[in-house]
Amino acid sequence: MTIPVVRVEELSKSYRAGGETVRALDRVTLEVAPGDFIAIMGPSGSGKSTLMNLLGLLDRPSSGIYRLDGDDVSRFGPDRQAAMRNLKLGFVFQSFNLLARSTAIENVELPLVYAGIAAPERRRRASAALGAVGLGHRRSHWPHQLSGGEQQRVAVARAMVNDPRLILADEPTGALDSRTGLAVLALFQALNQAGRTIVLVTHDAQIGRHASRLVTLHDGRLISDTVVAERLDAAGELAAGDRVPVSVAA
Repeated sequence: MTIPVVRVEELSKSYRAGGETVRALDRVTLEVAPGDFIAIMGPSGSGKSTLMNLLGLLDRPSSGIYRLDGDDVSRFGPDRQAAMRNLKLGFVFQSFNLLARSTAIENVELPLVYAGIAAPERRRRASAALGAVGLGHRRSHWPHQLSGGEQQRVAVARAMVNDPRLILADEPTGALDSRTGLAVLALFQALNQAGRTIVLVTHDAQIGRHASRLVTLHDGRLISDTVVAERLDAAGELAAGDRVPVSVAA
């Protein structure tokens, strides 16, 4: 039997605000299989960012179980969670989160530095990851020398360089114009077709249709989990010159 990449059971998160208890996530149960491409949607305050933070081991649930690759990581201590986060997860954020004083390849190398990989192997794998997202020729450029779309592709390369079990993308097209956003979505689709498992958070229904499954939250509760019947093909909506060649990074 195939082990799910993610299995959360009755996952809840509460916090105190203004003397009241707010339940940001309310008994969510969700499974992510290897090779899934899931979009998590919902209005502001629906709990989608809270769920993303819990899946990314950036926060702890108030109750419930989170199994990552079969391990109950919700019970791990901070150090073990940090190690698991670097080993199993890749992150792509809306604001790119690149280090301004590091080149593209140095930014991509960061997860490998934290993993203790030797410098020659770090450079080889980071070069392969940048090549996989079509930016091998920009490896020595600083973030300010890259367009927004190129910076996000560097962020995607950084997310995949450690060969993670799961890529988490939080509003990855939110800071991009529509055409550049489509190029990034095409990149995610190509990565998914190459076998990557992806969970993407978005508030935009059109972006959600580029995924293969759509999970909708409302008031902290999971209200639907459906297969996308008419999936949009981002690459098909782009001119040939805008498409990004993608391969699986070594």
